[in-house]
Amino acid sequence: MSPQLSSTPRQHSASGPDSASGPDSASGPNSVSEPAATDSTRPAVSIGLVLAICLVAANLRTSLTGVGTLLPAIEQGSGLTASWGGLLSTLPLLTFAATSPLVARASHRFGSARLLVAALGALAVGTVVRSLPSVSCLFAGTVILSAAIAFGNVLLPAMIRRSVPAHRIQGISALYVTVMGITAAVSSGISAPLSHSLPGSWHTALAWGIAFTVAALLVWLPRMRGDGARASTGTTRSPAPWRSGLAWQVSMFMGLQSLAFYTAVAWLPSILIHHGTSSTAAGWMLFYYQLISLATSGLLPLLTRGRHDQRWTAAGASVTVAGGFTVLVSAPALSVVACTLLGLGGGACLVLALTFQSERAGSSGEAAALAGMAQSIGYLVAAAGPLLLGILHDSTGSWTLPLIVLVVLGIAMAAAGYGAGQDRHVRLPRPR
Repeated sequence: MSPQLSSTPRQHSASGPDSASGPDSASGPNSVSEPAATDSTRPAVSIGLVLAICLVAANLRTSLTGVGTLLPAIEQGSGLTASWGGLLSTLPLLTFAATSPLVARASHRFGSARLLVAALGALAVGTVVRSLPSVSCLFAGTVILSAAIAFGNVLLPAMIRRSVPAHRIQGISALYVTVMGITAAVSSGISAPLSHSLPGSWHTALAWGIAFTVAALLVWLPRMRGDGARASTGTTRSPAPWRSGLAWQVSMFMGLQSLAFYTAVAWLPSILIHHGTSSTAAGWMLFYYQLISLATSGLLPLLTRGRHDQRWTAAGASVTVAGGFTVLVSAPALSVVACTLLGLGGGACLVLALTFQSERAGSSGEAAALAGMAQSIGYLVAAAGPLLLGILHDSTGSWTLPLIVLVVLGIAMAAAGYGAGQDRHVRLPRPR
């Protein structure tokens, strides 16, 4: 059995959190052996590294968000029922949950950059397979590309933890979240027009994001050189921190903020239409919500620069999300206010959830293990959200109970965020 995982305070010394004199110098029997890296010894964040990170981020949502826009055409063209169409939308989240725990083990064995290149290659293959004129290929390609994206989701926080000075982690995380959000929004907007203008209709529109995949591959292929050294050291990889309370708080915060986002994207237009908003106006409100969320994601690092303790920031952002759902249930006519609150809180929570997966780890190996656990639990929770709300709505014939449930879950997210935001590391104990 693995030794008990614990949480240890971060050491704020001149040498930084990864100094050999800090808590990261502990090398228990389950730790990954890697050179001590301080903020002073890590290389400066280069434009090339930032570009490489952003290109990966551009691939993490682009191939997924356009499906919702194309779903009516997909159902009509392939003969899928609404239930099968719903499964197609939920399948990526279920694949994320199943695949994420495997990433840390594979990263230790093959190296992060090599594994990321392989994931990008699998993403390209999955994108092509999904666009082929076959229902089987549609579902098989979705599973392949979703598994590849899951690897990218987990590897990116770990690689940021390894390559970026600690004081820049939140800024770089916010940057890649912003890029991810922009490309996701663009994909949602242009997929339907592309399906009308390109030969092959929705089949071709499903594959347009492969341009980002090819660009990312070209940038990351040279970065494979020298990677994989940790796999040959003979040391044991960092285990998933299933017994750490702090890791569970990070994971539940990730899951609940994902649930709030995916539930809003799935049901916000239906809720607004139910209260008398036109379908066009409801669509623009969804766009407005995502726009506010993107703006918040970019501004958060500027507002919290230099703060290591993020407890009240995470709790406050979560309460803001709960406030947005409260407005929807109590005063649905104030949809602009509700969407503003949801965007402000949701954008902050997303950046914090991804940042915690890097900042709460003591090394890049532990960051991969923590990210794998957080995203496995997170996407499993997120996948249940839209389904649960649909069931509650069908059972009651109203959106009141589903929205009250979301308010309660927002308060629970505040509690998880308060714990995850504490300035501590998920750590293995020192050997006695």
